Amino acid sequence: MEKSDVKVKVLGSWSSPFVLRARIALNIKSVNYEFLQERLWEGKSELLLKSNPVHKKIPVLIHGEQPICESLIIVQYIDEAWSSGPSILPSDPYERATARFWAAYLDEKWFPSMRSVGIAQGDDAKKAAIAQVEEGLALLEEAFAKCSKGKAFFGGDQIGFLDISFGSFLGWLRVTEKMSETKLLSEAKTPALLSWAHKFCSHPAVKDVMPDTEKLAEFSKTILARFRGAAPPKS
Repeated sequence: MEKSDVKVKVLGSWSSPFVLRARIALNIKSVNYEFLQERLWEGKSELLLKSNPVHKKIPVLIHGEQPICESLIIVQYIDEAWSSGPSILPSDPYERATARFWAAYLDEKWFPSMRSVGIAQGDDAKKAAIAQVEEGLALLEEAFAKCSKGKAFFGGDQIGFLDISFGSFLGWLRVTEKMSETKLLSEAKTPALLSWAHKFCSHPAVKDVMPDTEKLAEFSKTILARFRGAAPPKS
């Protein structure tokens, strides 16, 4: 049952691709919400610890007094709770299962391999990590052809569950390209995904919440410095 008069909050960080998923899904449904920035490096807020006592992680969607955790679960909840808006998950059971399969692949395998590019020590390790990312993108290029059926998005004419799942990583993909000086999405190897990425980032539900690449790149330098135990770069 929809409760349009109930307050909606998102606990998260501007840089998190997982938080971005919740924000895009709410935008697709035209839901007004309050975005509460968590400054995780300064310590987790009492509201976050109370709302997600199990994982203590962002994002958390708070609908009224009810907290919902884990990004893909949040997107599915938004689709069901605001059912009068555009559908996010496919109506066909097989297509829905396929979208969930690829979303799980992105979170469990592809994104960790992309993240490893930035922390790889030495040229060989970096090349191996980039090769894994490219292998995944080749699989996703094939998946796009099957899921989109010749239309603009994985979800067809409109952004769907898999678009949100993958599209939330595009900001960090651009940062990885910039820092590794490697074109991961290209006209030569992934023309369909390259075109899709442009359309996704230009979508009204996405363009105002997609993090700026330069800002993300600076943020990533700080993260890497902390990861390697060095002093963060001066701005």
